[in-house]
Amino acid sequence: MIKIPVYQPNLRGREAQYVNDCLASNWISSKGQYIERFEKAFSTFTGAPYSIAVCNGTVALHLALVALGVGPGDEVIVPTLTYIASVNAITYTGATPVFADCLRATWQLDPADVERKLTPRTKAIMAVHLYGHPCELSELNRIAKKNHLLLLEDCAEAIGSYYEGVHVGTIGDIGTFSFYGNKTITTGEGGMLTTNNPTLWERAVHFKGQGLAKHREYWHDVVGYNYRMTNLCAAIGLAQLERVEAIIARKRVIADTYKSILRGSPYEVQAEGSNVKHSYWMVSILIPEAAQRDAIREHLLKHGIETRPVFYPAHLMPMYSSLYQQHAVSEDIGARGINLPSYPDLQDEEVRFVCETLLAFSQ
Repeated sequence: MIKIPVYQPNLRGREAQYVNDCLASNWISSKGQYIERFEKAFSTFTGAPYSIAVCNGTVALHLALVALGVGPGDEVIVPTLTYIASVNAITYTGATPVFADCLRATWQLDPADVERKLTPRTKAIMAVHLYGHPCELSELNRIAKKNHLLLLEDCAEAIGSYYEGVHVGTIGDIGTFSFYGNKTITTGEGGMLTTNNPTLWERAVHFKGQGLAKHREYWHDVVGYNYRMTNLCAAIGLAQLERVEAIIARKRVIADTYKSILRGSPYEVQAEGSNVKHSYWMVSILIPEAAQRDAIREHLLKHGIETRPVFYPAHLMPMYSSLYQQHAVSEDIGARGINLPSYPDLQDEEVRFVCETLLAFSQ
C-alpha cells in the first residue's frame, strides 16, 4: 500500500469556485473569461509579453515548432535525457531530432555537445529544463545567435525556475509549459506557450485554432490544429497560479530537507547551479550503482514509498535507436537516477522517513 506517493496535486484554493462559475455560466469549452485571465496572469508571473493556453504540454511543443517554421529537412538539437514528448514533437513536424548529451553537474543540455552536433540542416535548439533546473541559457543563446538558429525552451517541468534572475521560457524565441496532473501547477491536462515576439504569438494563435482566418467566418487559410484549452481547465489553472509562489517555496524547502539529511550519504541529490533558481518539480537522486536501482525502489515500496526512475535517454528508445550513439553522462544518469516524493503537501516527517528508509538500505 502506497502511503507516500511520488506526486499528487494540491487543489485547495479556488479551483472548485472557479470551475463552478464556469458550469453556472455554461462556458465550459474553449471560450470563456478564464482562458484570457489565465493567459494574462501567466504573463504577469513569468514576464512573458505573450502567453497562449493550449490543451497539453506536448501540443505546446508541437505548436511552438510549427510557429517557428520547423519542418521536413530540418534538424533540431535536443537533449537525449528528457521526457519523450520533447523528441516526439520534433518528429511530428517531419524534422529530425539530433541528440546531445547533458552536463554531469546539473543534468542539463551540454552546450559544447550542442556545438559538436551542428550541421547545415540545423534549424533550432530545444533546451529542456529537466526536473526544474534551468539549462545554460547564456551559452545556448550565444550558439543560437552565432549560427542563426532558433532557441525553444521546453519548460514543462520548470514553472518558477529562473536563469540569472529571469524566468525560463522568456529567454529563447519561444517557451512551452505543461500543466499535467503531476506538474507543479496543474489544469488536469493543459499547456502554455510564451514568447516575446508578436509574430510568433500571431502564428501560434492562428495554428492552434484550426487555422481560422481572422476576418472571414469559417474560412481556414492554413492547415491548423485544435489545440485550444477549455475554460474549465483555465479556471483550475488560474486558481493554481494564485498559489504558485507558496507551492514552489514549499517544494524548495522539501528539496533542502532531502539535501540536508542525505548529505554525506551514498545518495547524490541533483545539484543547483549558482546562477539559477531550481523549482524542484521532482527531487531526484543518483544511487551508487545502477544494478541497485530496482532493489532500492522495491525496498522503498515495501515501506509505502512510491518512486520512479528518471527518464531513459531517448536515443535508446526503439524508434530512435537505428543510428548507434553513445551519450555517456545521460546514460549514467538514466541508469542510476530515481525521483523521490516531491509534492507540496509532503510533510517534513515524511521526508525524513523517506531518507531514513533509503539510508537503511545502504547500511
